[in-house]
Amino acid sequence: MNVDLYDFDLPEELIAQTPLLERSSSRLLTLDKQTGKVGHRTFKDIAELLQPGDTLVLNDTRVIPARLFGLKQDTGAKAEVLLLKNLEGDRWEALVKPGKKLKKGAVITFGDELTATIEDEGEMGGRTLRFSYQGIFQEILDRLGSMPLPPYIKETLDDKERYQTVYAKHEGSAAAPTAGLHFTEELLDQLRAKGVQIAFITLHVGLGTFRPMSVDVVEEHVMHEEYYSITQETADLLNETKERGGKVVAVGTTSCRTLETVGSKFEGGKLQASSGWTSIFIYPGYTFKVVDGLITNFHLPKSTLVMLVSALAGREHIMEAYKQAVDLKYRFFSFGDAMYIY
Repeated sequence: MNVDLYDFDLPEELIAQTPLLERSSSRLLTLDKQTGKVGHRTFKDIAELLQPGDTLVLNDTRVIPARLFGLKQDTGAKAEVLLLKNLEGDRWEALVKPGKKLKKGAVITFGDELTATIEDEGEMGGRTLRFSYQGIFQEILDRLGSMPLPPYIKETLDDKERYQTVYAKHEGSAAAPTAGLHFTEELLDQLRAKGVQIAFITLHVGLGTFRPMSVDVVEEHVMHEEYYSITQETADLLNETKERGGKVVAVGTTSCRTLETVGSKFEGGKLQASSGWTSIFIYPGYTFKVVDGLITNFHLPKSTLVMLVSALAGREHIMEAYKQAVDLKYRFFSFGDAMYIY
């Protein structure tokens, strides 16, 4: 399947640069995955659209201040590091800039309290780093690090919490699960009062978020591994939802990928507590095992995320919905508007 099938014209001005002041005030495009029918609402209307007995699944990962600015020890040249995955102890997978000058053995200093030695080189700026420091690493990172906003967002974010979901709990992500940024505590309480159940999973967003498709054939793309975890409490709730005929609605592609990873692991039986690493790549032709509906943002052309939503709703339905979104000037990507596929 050719990647160009998922290309479309996206005016640059539709890529949202800043979050809206009120989380739940974004626009919401609704898409019936069976018929292709499109509707246009406001995000807070999601409380009308979800029904008693449905279960909403949220990714409670928390973004760490993973971007560090330092100096190459031997030359004093500027160096930038984006932490992606804690491998073990003080070893991290990271992206570095400038990649051509930061080779194996290079040492980067971040003030007087933190240094990083490059132990191994990967592709496209990927590196394995080992950190040295005095004190507690997370506290140093909180002081020295900044939020790893996507590269297309040029403005700094004054309030770091605006790039966290209101339910963010477990630290470990290099990027926010941005579909969840639309929710407020009040909206979640409103859903609970209606009888919609709220479940949590964890997936720490990593390298794949920052890597574009580099192949022409969809099936040849390889996703990078990300850590996930689902508790027995959540597994039981999902099993009960399915048994009584309720819908499982994932918030964000990260929740969707986690649920489908677990669904594949226990295919044919009840879901159970599970954790590990997933590199699941969902594209048209995939049969969903757990997810019935999806709340997500609008994604960039030729991205793996456009392919995921196309797997759920059909490529033709997605492309028509996206055409309407562009024509009506919906805001795209991390700080953009939302879409509910049901």
